[in-house]
Order: sequence, then C-alpha cells, then structure tokens
Amino acid sequence: MLSPRLKERILQKKAQLDALRPLPSAVLARLNKQLIIEWTYNSNAIEGNTLTLRETQMVLELGITIGGKSLREHFEVINHREAIALVEDLARQQTPITATDIRQLHALVLANIDDDNAGQYRQQPVCIVGSKHEPPPAWQLNAEIHDWLQWLATQETTMATVELAAVAHHKLLAIHPFIDGNGRTARLLMNLLLLRDGYPPAVISRVNRKGYYQALAAADNNRPTSLVNLVGRAVEQSLDLFLEAGTPQTAPPQVDEEWLLLRDAAQFVPYSQEYLSLLARTGRLEARKHGRNWYTTRRALNTYLDSLEDPSP
Repeated sequence: MLSPRLKERILQKKAQLDALRPLPSAVLARLNKQLIIEWTYNSNAIEGNTLTLRETQMVLELGITIGGKSLREHFEVINHREAIALVEDLARQQTPITATDIRQLHALVLANIDDDNAGQYRQQPVCIVGSKHEPPPAWQLNAEIHDWLQWLATQETTMATVELAAVAHHKLLAIHPFIDGNGRTARLLMNLLLLRDGYPPAVISRVNRKGYYQALAAADNNRPTSLVNLVGRAVEQSLDLFLEAGTPQTAPPQVDEEWLLLRDAAQFVPYSQEYLSLLARTGRLEARKHGRNWYTTRRALNTYLDSLEDPSP
C-alpha cells in the first residue's frame, strides 16, 4: 500500500536512525518535548480545538490559562499529554494491546471533560459528521473491539508496521466505540504501534485536515492507499527530525535536504515556480518562508510526487 519510493525512503531512514541509537539523552529529551507539543496541538486542532501551537506550548509547559479559550480546550491539551505518557509506557512494555488499554487511553482523553463517558463504550447510535460510513450499533461494540484486537494480532506478523498502524487506526475509527474522542484515541493507538517497533510518532498536521478526512473516506470504501501514504509521509517527517537531531553536523546536508528557492526547485519537477508557490501556501508542499521567499527541499518535492501516485482521492 505504501508507494514504493516512500516505503524505500522510510526503511532507509529507519535503519539510519537505528544505527544512531541510543541518542544522547539531552537530544532525546528535546525531541520528545517538541513532539509532545506538536502531536498534541495537531491532533486537537484536527478535532476543532482553537488553541494555537504557541498557546498549546504555554498550557503544557507553564500551566497558563489562555484568555478567550474554553476550559474544555485546556483540558484537551492536558489530557492528551497524559495519554501520550500512557502510550509511551505501553510501548516500552511490548505487550499486546488490550480492550482495557483502549478504554484507559480514552478515559484520559475525556478526563474532566465528560467523566460519565470517559473510558466507556457508547450506549447509543452515532453518525460520523461528513462521512457516509455508519458505525456498528452499541450492542455490537464488545464483539467489534474483540475482532479488531484479533485482526491486529494476526496482521502484526504480516503487515509492514507503517501500513498496519494506518489501517488499524482507520478500522478503530470505523467502529467509533466512544461517544466522543474517537479520533484522538485512534491516533494515539496508531502511534503506539509505531513506537513499539522503534518508529517515531506520526504527527498528522492540522493543515492536512481536509486531505486526512478524504483519505479516511476513501478507506471507508476499501481504498486505504491514500491514508497509508499520508501516515507514511508523517512518519518520514518525524524520522527526518530525529535524524537531523541525532546526526553530528560535521558535513554539509545531503542534497535532498538542502533548502532551495522555489525557482531553483522547479528544475527538478514538471511544475513552475508559481505552482510550487501555490502548493507551499496551501500546505500541500513542505516549505518554509524566509522574508518574501519560499524554500523547499528535494525530499519535500519527492514526497509531493509520491502523493500523486495514490490511486484513490
């Protein structure tokens, strides 16, 4: 399901990261701190939380209450950090995921927000806003979760980790076992599967929210390729982050990691500078803006080209 080029790059970068391990404790602490903030911000923002990245950081690091933001939004940030801590603990244990693990994660996600439903399967039918998929009735949920766990145990020995994590996360979302908090819980479990196999977490950007929901809709129709590649690209970005932090900067960056002006980057792809600028401004191409100019990398160009290989929308 992963595009061949993306799969090859992920495996190569994972091998490079494994060769660098163990990373210095100070480097690892800095990376984990950064990822907790970005993971929390983006996962909450996808679900409608309006706290900015900076505000999320302030809540997590300083315990500051942000004026004009709801108490629920603050608890969503704090709760997500606690849920990540449980994910990291479960990943270290290297034990099979259980129904209790799923419910404990959800209990943390909704703590102090909806204590009556936190960690409890829903007791009523639900619909997924913007989706044609109809989740199973409440009376089937125990059996559905049991089947999901059985499927997971079977597929862990045959599917590639990134593909397994993406598909497992979609299957759990399709069950929609809780009245609220399903998306955050499913993404936490997706990253639990990645962390257990030595991958860094995949942070799905809120900028890519529309593409994420489109990929989930395609997966509802048995076309998971877009979703798998979307998650794969997020994994690659995290791998790049770890490799950059863990590699001694004694040599120039690799060619595909050098930041290029868009006019220079255009020579490597069949697109004009103007079109690359549009992709950068709409978040479809990884890019950075310095002053008036946008910059991107060969790797980012390859990632965008890979996204065009998906047969599903």
